[in-house]
Amino acid sequence: MDPVNVREFEALARERLDPVHYDYFAGAAQDEVTLRANESAFARLALVPRILRGAAAPALDVTLLGADASMPILMSPTAFHRLAHPDAERATARAAAEARTIMIAAMLSTVAIEDITAEAGKVAADPALWFQLYVQPDLGFTEAIVRRAEAAGCRALVVTVDSPALGRHERNDRNAFHDLPDGMRCENLRELRGGEPGSVRQVVLSPEISWRHIDWLREITPLPIVLKGALHPLDARLAVERGVDALLVSNHGGRQLDTMPATIDQLPLVAEAVEGRVPLLLDGGVRRGTDVVKALALGASAVAVGRPILWGLAADGEAGVTRVLETLRAETAHTLTLCGCDGPRAVTRDLVREVRCCH
Repeated sequence: MDPVNVREFEALARERLDPVHYDYFAGAAQDEVTLRANESAFARLALVPRILRGAAAPALDVTLLGADASMPILMSPTAFHRLAHPDAERATARAAAEARTIMIAAMLSTVAIEDITAEAGKVAADPALWFQLYVQPDLGFTEAIVRRAEAAGCRALVVTVDSPALGRHERNDRNAFHDLPDGMRCENLRELRGGEPGSVRQVVLSPEISWRHIDWLREITPLPIVLKGALHPLDARLAVERGVDALLVSNHGGRQLDTMPATIDQLPLVAEAVEGRVPLLLDGGVRRGTDVVKALALGASAVAVGRPILWGLAADGEAGVTRVLETLRAETAHTLTLCGCDGPRAVTRDLVREVRCCH
């Protein structure tokens, strides 16, 4: 099968992945209600195009926190790329650089951040990479890994704040999958104390994480801080007041607290609270170019995709990731054209309305 859309890439990836590893990537918390809602919520939104606007062919480029991207589609941070393909994050970094978009490298990557940025640098002279962080109780390690990200050339810090505890993944429990297999390690964790070096079991998700940790990060690094996981409008407002540079509206792909609302449903509430003071990004359920444009209409500056990148990687390594990105790019451009828009900045709220039932 030659995939022509993201869902067909997932079908091909499922054929090629170890079933246990497919379940790890595809699964989510408990009954996976939020996982399904993230996608189905987009189907409840209809696009209402404008006509006869004489718009030029759409230019998709955006600038986010000083980083230029050729389209409003970023790579969301996802762990353990080596489970999908031997080239792991090296392949995804090259594909992101080739597409001239932003890769958010995961703290739990199976390639060290220095090697990820070096690989992207083989393709682009000035690649745009951001680094995703789980703040650890060991603030010495946390600061050390932030320094590594800075030195490697990462341009922003994406702090995941929706994980005071690990979500309960029943698929993983059934498969007894709780750590990487022999020969694979989270290469950014080798200096973290406790457990076998590089084991995901070293990571501590603590309910004690608070706004003081965000204040502390603001003090120790000049990097822009993107807060990932703020869904409540009051939290979004607090984040802006405390100097956060951008928000990534995310429910962790449904992998943490089940029955959270779909991110696209929550986006307008967050946008209203933020009032345009910082850029808003969105991840969760984006599978089509129409989804991208709906998110732009509801207040996002760009979207980020996670699982689709993994499906492309599993299907065909770097080439598969490139095809996923280019498929979403082409669909987004086509949707913008049909809506009478010459680019992301021309998308307005009136282009979207809610319909009574899903298609």
